[in-house]
Amino acid sequence: MSKDLKFLLERVKLRRSKSISELIMEYFETHPKQNLEHAPVVDWVEEQYVKLTGKKPRDTWRAIRKLHQEGKLIKVQKGIYRYDPDYVYSEELFDFPEDIKEVIFTRDNYQCVVCGLGRKDGVEICADHIIPKDKGGTNTVENGQTLCTQHNLIKKNYSQTEAGKRYFIKMYETAVKNNDDKMVNFCKQVFSVYNKHKINTHIPRPNQKSAS
Repeated sequence: MSKDLKFLLERVKLRRSKSISELIMEYFETHPKQNLEHAPVVDWVEEQYVKLTGKKPRDTWRAIRKLHQEGKLIKVQKGIYRYDPDYVYSEELFDFPEDIKEVIFTRDNYQCVVCGLGRKDGVEICADHIIPKDKGGTNTVENGQTLCTQHNLIKKNYSQTEAGKRYFIKMYETAVKNNDDKMVNFCKQVFSVYNKHKINTHIPRPNQKSAS
């Protein structure tokens, strides 16, 4: 048997060993950072699985949901998922209890406090810690807010905004000392943008206005 033929047989053997979940991830990995509807993914996976095994797979959509639960896929809204290779998933070991989550969702009308989208729009929501747990945040209603999946992801992956806010605080304090009104007003506007979008609200703005 030639080396080329042996290599091809090994590739076929490897491909035939793929599970439904592996085929799902193969599809999503070739379409990174795209919001993909559930149905076309299922159709492609089932077609490939039949080619490989000669059998029709069962509950492909359940496998997609399981991959989301494992943190490998992002659920954008009902029936739409996204694969983001830059998304680092870490399991929440001390998440809000279900009863606290429900109070937070009810208070926020089951919609994201940033964009206003929520369950009524078919958008997945989650209870987010305003002050992160690794910075002393607690699982209380007061420390919770409702975010859509997209804005929760932004908050988790863009911690550099915290460093940016601290930089502007230093800039503001220097401008105050130098009586630089133009720079003072500029920094105030930056702080207002942080407040408007509820980004890094655990860091109070230096001119004593509410950070929330």
